[in-house]
Amino acid sequence: MTDRPARPRVALIDDWGGHMRDQAAWSRLDDVAEVVSVSDRLEGPLLAQRLHGFDVVVANRERTRFDRELLGRLDTLRLLATNGMRNAAIDLKAAAELGIEVCGTDTLGHPTAELAWALILAWTRKLLEEAAAVRDGRWQSTLGRSLAGKVLGILGLGRIGSRMAVVGQAFGMDVIAHSRSLGPGEVAPCGATGASLHNLLASADVVSVHLPLNDHTRGLLDGAALSGMKPGSLLVNTARAEIVDQNALITALQEGPMAGAALDVFHDEPPSPGDPLRRLPNVLATPHLGYVVEDNYALAAEQTVDNIVGWLSGGERRTLTLKAGGTPQ
Repeated sequence: MTDRPARPRVALIDDWGGHMRDQAAWSRLDDVAEVVSVSDRLEGPLLAQRLHGFDVVVANRERTRFDRELLGRLDTLRLLATNGMRNAAIDLKAAAELGIEVCGTDTLGHPTAELAWALILAWTRKLLEEAAAVRDGRWQSTLGRSLAGKVLGILGLGRIGSRMAVVGQAFGMDVIAHSRSLGPGEVAPCGATGASLHNLLASADVVSVHLPLNDHTRGLLDGAALSGMKPGSLLVNTARAEIVDQNALITALQEGPMAGAALDVFHDEPPSPGDPLRRLPNVLATPHLGYVVEDNYALAAEQTVDNIVGWLSGGERRTLTLKAGGTPQ
């Protein structure tokens, strides 16, 4: 499956708002490829049928799962392009065995950190409730909370978590952080203090999740962990839903000790109409907006086109590979 077609068909999938297809970078492919926006929300065999005949599929983050079964059905697929250099929804081992090349792009970290802070501020200052009250003719109907002097707990101190730490300090918060591989040299530059998971959850007024999803982090915040959160605290997750046990989260939101959750990620996206996380009054939910900004879409489109051009010409592209042990490189 290594032959390059003279004029490949390229499918842009999961471009829900049409924003990816609107990026100017795609015009660079006008003379060498046919680019089609596929907006159908399909799964399994129906999705395989819809993507039949496409040589290249551009996946918008992790909105569609490309497991071995689906990849095996896409007999014309030669290149699978994704936004970002990690995509837990793609079976890279299966793709390699099937001769399907997988390429990725850079992403900007600051939009996710900005969204996390927007969620924190909206929750603590009751912005949605108060904005709705003004529209309804009411005035000052809630009592918010301040952040100065409170404790911000960050799970994961990478490029997003470290930015969270800097902003937290600017708000006058005490910042503590935890991750499995966190060392003193990583904590000090951000002005954070290292903490065990147990101590972080017990001490933090706001817990913000910024860990990658892997075998070590999946289900990290289970029932025992959530039951140890500080009473009245807020859990913010703009990373990956699977890091938090969903059933345990629902129980904790209904019974305590946490006061609420601000969530930008869900196990099923979009969540089903009956998902309790859509209805619980102490949940502030957004539709996975951390990545969705003009800057990221422009960057993703430009580098995806670079990857397609490089693949067609045998030139440079950003290829996703596996480390020893089967984790993305």
